[in-house]
Order: sequence, then structure tokens, then C-alpha cells
Amino acid sequence: MDGEPLRLRSARQRAVLTMLLLASGQAVSIDALIEAVWRGDPPSTARNQIAICVTALRKIFRDEAGVDDLIDTVHPGYALNLKDHRLDLRELNDAVARARAAAGSGRLGDAADHFEHALALWCGPALEGIDGGGIDVAADRLTELWLDLNEEYAALQLQLGRHRSVVAGLAPIVAEHPLREQARAHLMLAHHLSGRRAEALEVYREGRRILVQELGIEPGPRLQELHRQVLAGAKLDGSASPPPVAGSVPRQLPLPQASFAGRTREIAVLNDLLTPADGRGPLPIAVIRGVGGVGKSSLAVHWANQVASHFPDGHLFMDLQGFHEHDQPVPPMSALDRALRALGVPSARIPTDLQERAALYRSILDGKRLLIVLDNVHSATQTNFLLPGRGGCCVLITSRDPLDELTSEYGAAQITLRAMTVDEARDMLAAVIGAERVEAEPEAVVRLIELCDRLPLALRIAATRLLSGSYWSLQQLTARLEDRRRRLDVLSPDEGGVRAGFWLSYRELSPRAALLYRRLSLLAVPDFAAWVGAAVLDVDLHEAEDLIEQLVSAQLLEVSQARPGEPVRFRFQDLLRLFAWERAQVEESETERRESLERVFGTMLTLADLAHQQLYGKSELIPDHVSRGVDLPPRAVSELLGDAIEWFESERESVVGMVRQAAQNGCAAHAWLLTARAVPLFEVRTYLEDWRRTAESALVAARVAGDARGAGTMLRSLGTLAIYHRRYAKAQTLLSSAMEFLERSDDLQGRAIARRNLALCARFSGELDDAARHCQEALDLFADAEDLSGLSHALGLLAQIELERGNTGLGIELTNKAISTSHEAGSLRSKAQNFYRLAEALLRARQPSRAEQVCQDVIALTRGQGDRLGEAHGLRALGEAQWRQNRPVEAEVNLMRALKTAEDLGDRFLRARVETDLACAEALCGGQGVAARLDWVYQEFRSLNTPAWERRIARLRDAMWAHGQGVPVDCEVLADHLDAP
Repeated sequence: MDGEPLRLRSARQRAVLTMLLLASGQAVSIDALIEAVWRGDPPSTARNQIAICVTALRKIFRDEAGVDDLIDTVHPGYALNLKDHRLDLRELNDAVARARAAAGSGRLGDAADHFEHALALWCGPALEGIDGGGIDVAADRLTELWLDLNEEYAALQLQLGRHRSVVAGLAPIVAEHPLREQARAHLMLAHHLSGRRAEALEVYREGRRILVQELGIEPGPRLQELHRQVLAGAKLDGSASPPPVAGSVPRQLPLPQASFAGRTREIAVLNDLLTPADGRGPLPIAVIRGVGGVGKSSLAVHWANQVASHFPDGHLFMDLQGFHEHDQPVPPMSALDRALRALGVPSARIPTDLQERAALYRSILDGKRLLIVLDNVHSATQTNFLLPGRGGCCVLITSRDPLDELTSEYGAAQITLRAMTVDEARDMLAAVIGAERVEAEPEAVVRLIELCDRLPLALRIAATRLLSGSYWSLQQLTARLEDRRRRLDVLSPDEGGVRAGFWLSYRELSPRAALLYRRLSLLAVPDFAAWVGAAVLDVDLHEAEDLIEQLVSAQLLEVSQARPGEPVRFRFQDLLRLFAWERAQVEESETERRESLERVFGTMLTLADLAHQQLYGKSELIPDHVSRGVDLPPRAVSELLGDAIEWFESERESVVGMVRQAAQNGCAAHAWLLTARAVPLFEVRTYLEDWRRTAESALVAARVAGDARGAGTMLRSLGTLAIYHRRYAKAQTLLSSAMEFLERSDDLQGRAIARRNLALCARFSGELDDAARHCQEALDLFADAEDLSGLSHALGLLAQIELERGNTGLGIELTNKAISTSHEAGSLRSKAQNFYRLAEALLRARQPSRAEQVCQDVIALTRGQGDRLGEAHGLRALGEAQWRQNRPVEAEVNLMRALKTAEDLGDRFLRARVETDLACAEALCGGQGVAARLDWVYQEFRSLNTPAWERRIARLRDAMWAHGQGVPVDCEVLADHLDAP
């Protein structure tokens, strides 16, 4: 009061009042005040404490200054009611406006006086002793303004001939701010005009040294030209210095992060924007888009600092707050106001009309080379008025959205920023915590990078934790992150970090898209097709596709790489899935979550059932109580299942994940039915480990649920798998247990399959009579169940058994009947298997020419289904048919192809068969290694417990030893030894 300062009692009061003063009569939100006071770590009572603080300030002004209406309550917080009160910021702006107006009209002496008044308002560093939140930003802005004003004032003094005054004023400023080229140029010229040429040259040399060492760049063209003129001893006057801008040269770029790493490809794209512009071409614009935390702003600031010297007219940087947690996006009017002020336009000259304001902005930038960085853009609407017209400017935009309008209308380059590579992430960690720590725990580093999804924000937070808790090892931090339920907590300190970034994208979603996002996260699958979205929401496919597109555009889902012609699949980054899962636990009831999952399981089961029918004909019936999911359009189903095996292949990991999840979530029937339908994939592509894991988890679930049919079906499936592994005793035990469960159910088809597989066990064990008995019982059960596909398979097996019993004619008759039945059933897989059995029957009947033709059919059918194992069996039989016709060279070509597949798939029985045929082909040519090859084959069949083949190979081997090495053997002799029972 009466010129005496008021004493504020606390730092909190000083921070709040400072924020209100800086706003110059504009409203300041309560959230902004909280940030200024507590710097991101507010107490739960923060809003109440701000209210108490404002009340205390009002009391101080009322009691000590007699003013009781200085602070108004306005939405969304408070504002100063300045009225007739004097504010030095307003006075500063007025003085600067008068100075620039006087300079523009040639009244240099008046302009200098106004600049002196403006600079006299500073009594030291701006806002010294006060910090936090927006105060720090304001302090930096005021410091930048102070430097700009000193440069403008120096330029005026030079024109007025006050050279020594410039030296005295600018020398300490250049020493403290050595990168300010404008100030350095003024100081050089002042020394030169004062007759101190050596000092002028030293100012240049020192500036160049600092620029090269710290930034790796040469001085700008204006400074270099002034240096050349001073060296040449040119006669200069005060106007030779870079002239004062009708405003100032903005240098607003933030400092780049020291831990920035990689992004080489993206930087190369940005470098293409630097092609010199002549003002006639399109405006260079780039949009860097990506999910929160992926490093968009870091890349923009890093590149902008790298290329800053290409833009001598300055750099604008504006955070448009498009995805700010509390504040609304910055409107074009406010953004233009900031830009024009930064460009030196006084408040009085800034138009109040949006169109006029944008026109003035473009006029000032016309012909200039200026870099404009627009950070955190919400929509193209925010940027339209901030784009310059013709000229050499360049615009760099960051956003979470694609801003496609900028590409279509202005040809903007789109840079979609993905997660970092492992090498980039490792380099980033090393930059923060040191290369020694990274090198000391290489495995933990790789795992940490994976758990952070290679997101720069997550990695930076993890690295900061390692620094702040230096006693932590990388292994210890990684162990904490392994807990999925705590991972986001570790990476989201103080309610910020990763979770806060994801929330800003999530809140922008439409309610339906947000619902889909949450429910998709419930699925334990690596990726999924669009139909999954229809199932989790119980909507039609087109709506699901539209909503998924929204999630992809928001960078909350990624498009998986798909082979040409395959349906597109989608996936989560793991941290984004965790965030969505958290939201589902909060926003969805347990019933909603369970029903959503059951619809997906049911829809997958329906599709798998249809694919199974394409391969085998009629399937086992799905119980009425089991959900079939949502109805997909027939055309979509037809497109999905165009190739049944390839569809199974595309969904393999999803099937495995859903079986395990269904088993764990009380959906036992879905688990075992889906496993049973997927067996064709497991067989054809030899995914035997997937087969085992799914069947075992489904078996446990069925037993817990008391589901006899499910338990029996999974025991039967595991028994079949044991046959594939040639573990016949184990298979017989499993199949016998399966029969005990299946006989308690009405599943005739399931019992028939189990009985047929018992026949297989007996056959491979050499017990052909038992095999025939089991097979006949299976035929009866298949007939009662009206299962033509199973009937055809059992007929083919019985045919094979009869062939091995020496009943060739009966074997051929049964095989032809099996082929006819498989054709009637529409089962391509059974048809291929029965053709193969016919080929073997014809070989035993000494009709190799007919067998060769049938083998070609086998190869065509199996190759069309992508059945590598079936194709290898066909190639083996083809090779046998060829050597039986005394064509060993052709036989060897096909047999070697079969051998490679057998080795790739790890099928020992098939490999032993192929080696047998290779020995026969070699024997036809009198090869030296026949007996040795047969020795190996004999031992292999013996270890596989196949007595019938042991006998055949022993007989053939003994004959070869008796025949003698190196002597060709007749093909009929070889056939005689192989064909005998």
C-alpha cells in the first residue's frame, strides 16, 4: 500500500498469485494452479487447499491494500480483475509496441527511449525464486523476450551511432547466451565500428567454436557474411548488422532429449522436407502420428534441432494440447495470437477477426524460411489457419490421429511411428543408465525392452526408476514388470506415465469403440480377425469392422501383416491390452465379460465345425447347451473358409489360446469341442505340441465339469496323438480309458473313432487279427451313427489290415468301397487317405503302373490341402511304384523329396519307409551301400515297435547279403521279399 510491497506468507500463495498475474486477466484453471503448486504430486485435498489459498490472498489484499475484488471466481478457476490496476506485463507490451511503431516510422530516437523503458522493467531474472508447472514455461518465455528486446535495442543503437554502448550492453549477454547469433552479430559490428577489428573477429571465432562443438553446425549465412566483410576491412555502418525484424526472430525449439536413439528411417523421410523452396512449390508438411508414449514429440524436437540452421528466420513451437488431460485443445484464434506475438507483432496490431489474424500471419511469413512445429494436434481444424502460404517455411505436426485431410489437400508426408526396434531401445537405455549396466545384464535388457513394448515413454520411465533406485538391478526391475497386474503401475508413476498417455487416447473413442476395445482385451490370443469384434459385441460384421477401423486410427490396435489374399488380422501391443483389460475390469460386470468370451468361443467353434466338415464330412454333433456364437453373413463365412486348412492355419494360435482360456473359465465344452475340430490342422501341419497342450487342458476342464463325453473325447484324442508318436502301449491305455467315458454317453461316433484307433494300435503292433476285430466293431458303430466319413476311413483301414494279412483281393475291394464312401461323404482328407491305401494295395497286387497313376491323385489331393505329410506319403508310394517298374533314377528323385519332408516333420516311421525304398532303388543299380542302409532301417523299425516291418526288412537284408555287394538285383526279387506277410 502507498508503494510498499505486500508480503505473502507462503510459497503456495506466491505460486498461485504468479499464475494469475501471468494470465493477465484471463481465467486460470484450478488444475493448472494445482500443477504449479504441487508439480504433479498433489494431495487428495488439493482443490480445497487452492480454494483456501485464494481466500487467504483475497484477505491480504483487502486488509493490507483495501482491495476486495481483485480475484474473481470464473470457470474453470480464477482470474485477476485488473480494472485500473497497473501490471508490469501490460506495461511491457505497451512499451514494446510503441518502440516498434516508432522504429517502423523512422523515429529511431523515440524507439530507443521506449525500448529503454521496457528493459528497465526487468530487475533481474524473470520470476526468480518461483517455479513449478506453467511458471517455468512463462519464465523461459520472458527470458526469451528479454533477449529479443536487447537485440532489437542494440540494432537501434548501432543505427544511432552508439557503438560503445552496444559493446557494454551486449558483451555479458553474448557470454551468457553464446548461441544467440543475432546478438553476436550486433556485438561484432559494434566492435568493428568502434575501431576494434581484432575483437570483432574474436567474437566470431568464439561463436563458431561453440556452435561447432555443441551443435555440430556452422554459423548462419548472415553471421558468415558479416565476418567476411570485417575480414576484408569493408566500410560498414550501423545498418550492416542483421536488421531488426518487424518483430523478432523466434527461437522456440525445446531442447532435444539426450536419450533419443534410432528412428533413422523416419529422419530420412523428414530430411526430404529440406529441399530448398523457391516459393512456387507445395508447402513442405509432415505429420508424425502414433499412440501416446511412442515418441512423436521427441522425434519432432530432435529433428527440428538438427536442422534448425536451415531456417534462419526462426522456429515456432506450439503445443496445441490436442490430447491434454485437463485443458481443451488450443483453438486457432489463441494459437495465431501466440504465433504473431512470437513473430514480434504487438498486441495492438493483432486483429480480432480469425480470417484477418490468419492473413497477417501468412503475410509476415511470406518469403521467410521458418520452421513451424505444431505438437499434439487434435484435428486438422487446429492447423488450417497455422499453415503459411508460399515461401520457404516447413511445417512439422505431431498427432495421435492420421490427419488425412492434410495429406489429401496439401500432400503432407505421413510418418506412422511404431515401437522402437530392440537395438534402438537398447541404445536408449544405455544413454540413460549407462552402457556398462546394459552390457552387464544383456538378457534382462532384452526382456525389459519386451515388457515395455519397445515404447520410448515406458523405457524412459523404467530407466528413470533404475537411476532413482540405483540399488535395483535390471533383473529386479524386470521381475516386477513380469507381473501383468502391476506392470502399468510400475510404468505410471504419480498417476502419469504410460497409463495417463493411454487414457488420453481412450477417452476420445466413441462409446461403442471403447466398449469393443475393452472386450477385445479379454481374449488371450496374439491376434484376431474382424469377425471376433462382431462376436464380442454381438453386432453384425460391418459394424464391427467400422469400430475396429476407429481403434486402428486411434493407434490402439495394429494391423498384423497378412499374406496376399488373406483376411486382415489385428493385434494389441501388450501394454495397450493391459490398459484395456484394466478398463474392462472397472467398466464391465463379470457377467458381461463372461458372455462376451462365450460368444467368441462359440463363433470360433462354429467356423471350426464348418471347416472340419469340408475336410471330413459330417462332424460329431455339438450339444444343444453349447453356445454357437453370432451368425456371420454366409458370404463372409464362404470367404473365410475358402480353404479349410489355410483358415485353420491362420487361426492356429487363436484356437490354442481360446481352448486354454475356455478351459480356465469354466467353458469346458467349448474347449474340448474346439480341440476336436482342430485335429485336422494338428495332423496335416504336424503341430503335435499344440495338439497335446490343447487336449490336456480341455481334458482337465471336462473332468472338473463332470463331462463324460468331453473327457472321453480328449482321452481319445491324446490316444491318437500317442499313435502319431508310435507309442502304442500308451495309446492303447488312453483309448481304453476313453471308451470307459464314452460308453457312459450317447456318443456313438466318438466310440467308433476310439475303436478304430484301437485297431490302428493293434495293426502297428503286428496283432492283425485283433486289429481286424476292432475295425469291424468300429464299422458297425459308424454305420449306426450314420457317419459316412468315419465309415470310409474305417473301411480303408480294414483294407490295409487285409493287405498285410495277405488278402490282396479283399484289400483292393475294401479300398475301392472306402473311396466310394469317402466321395459320398464329401471328405477330401478321407478320399486322399483311401487313394493312398489303394496305391499300396495295387503295389502288393503287382500292378505298379496302376499304382503310379493313383499316387499322382494322392499327391494332387494332399498338395491342394497343404498336407505336407500326406504329400510325402504319396511321393514315397510313387517312388516305390517306379522302382518296381525298374526305373530307379526317377524313383530316387521322388523318394529324396519325401525323405526331406519326413526329416523336416520328424516322422521316423515315414523316413524308415522311404529309406527302405531308396535301398531297393540302389539295389537295382548294384549299389554298395544297400545292406548298410537296410541295417539302419531294421534298427529304426525295431525301436518303433513295428514287428511286421522288422520281419520284412530282416528278410530283405539277409537276401541282399546273400546276393553279394555291387551286383544288380531284379525288381521282382525285391518285391517278393517285401510283399510277403
